[in-house]
Amino acid sequence: MFKSKKSAIKMKPVLLSIFFVVLLFSQSSAQNFDLGSWNIINLKYNASAKWSVFGEAQLRSLKFYDHFHYYEYKGGFNYKAHKNVKVSLGAGSYQTYREGGDFVLPKNNNEFRIWPQIVLFQSIGKLKVEQRYRAEFRFTSNGYRNRFRYRLGLSYPFGKERNDYKPFQVSASNELFFTDKEPYFERNRMLIAFNYKPSKSTTLQIGYLHQFDYKINDETGRDFLQVGYFIELFKRQSPSRNYDTDLKDN
Repeated sequence: MFKSKKSAIKMKPVLLSIFFVVLLFSQSSAQNFDLGSWNIINLKYNASAKWSVFGEAQLRSLKFYDHFHYYEYKGGFNYKAHKNVKVSLGAGSYQTYREGGDFVLPKNNNEFRIWPQIVLFQSIGKLKVEQRYRAEFRFTSNGYRNRFRYRLGLSYPFGKERNDYKPFQVSASNELFFTDKEPYFERNRMLIAFNYKPSKSTTLQIGYLHQFDYKINDETGRDFLQVGYFIELFKRQSPSRNYDTDLKDN
């Protein structure tokens, strides 16, 4: 009882901070520029120290929780080949609608995508460095396409350690998108985020995402408030419970 009260007291500043950040973003959106929303829910299940499976859904809007134009759902598995190397295979459905309202028809794109990827990890003191390489095999309503992505990210966990994890993390990443056809460079995506881990199995995220499209086929080059909820589960009596400190996906 006493512990739960202490936890609630500790969470109040965090929740208030998140509230004021959302309020600030919404006011900026109304006064200066259109700020969209980028919402993520992710579930990961660790079957062993090396193998895990995941599922994720995203919902995006071009205005602040208005003009919803995109959703995706995907799943796959991860294999930790080395303490600093993780390989994954995923697939999913990616649906893009026209601008001007909520889910305006006809769609701009109806896509099924398969994507293998490899992630390399490195620690420099308390700073964690991540490099992600992903290939995408895209079966779109406009034909088959290939795309290649490279993301460089940095993250810094902080706060009083409890149960083998630190409750807070700040992160920044930049991702480049390329195709195998001219003009080759397609997109740049930058994210700055704050993560709060209220328990071993859950992470809450709020961040600012800027996306620039050289050749528009999804969103235009815009700004988004990113909100994420990440759940991580473990097999009972698992001999190793290394909690996920990776950059949260998008």
